[in-house]
Amino acid sequence: MDKLTIYECNLQEIEQIKYISEKTFFETFMDQNSKEDMEEYSKEHFSYEQLESEVRNQYSKFFIIRSKEEAVAYMKVNFDKAQTEEGHSNTLEVQRIYVLKEYKGKRIGKALIQRAINIAKNHNLDYVWLGVWEHNFAAIKFYEKQGFKKFSSHVFKLGDDEQTDNLMKLIL
Repeated sequence: MDKLTIYECNLQEIEQIKYISEKTFFETFMDQNSKEDMEEYSKEHFSYEQLESEVRNQYSKFFIIRSKEEAVAYMKVNFDKAQTEEGHSNTLEVQRIYVLKEYKGKRIGKALIQRAINIAKNHNLDYVWLGVWEHNFAAIKFYEKQGFKKFSSHVFKLGDDEQTDNLMKLIL
């Protein structure tokens, strides 16, 4: 297997973040959702303007994984005001872990979760949390293997479709 490197990314990598976001999002969710809802969500959340705003946010960090020179995955974590939901003070939210399909099963997700856990521990945070679609069974199983447990749920809007995300956390 190729050597994988992980590092915090910056504005120069928005093109790679956009590519991985769109490709992974469609690969993962297209079979279970309408094309219109998928395209609307992608246009709103993965535009250059939106991604640039997120990368510039002082309360968010993006980490890219590269195989040789190619970006193959990324993770976005949120602190404090950048978190997608209130009520989680002194915690770290993992908002996205997107791994290109051909790189799944290579322990990339585990390396990214470990990075999030290390960040949270270094900042003396109470827990790491995330939301995962209730029908994304592979992701739920993965997070459970990492020690995450469901503690709540919330509505996730995908276009016109209201879906349920399981909220899961790992207490540190």
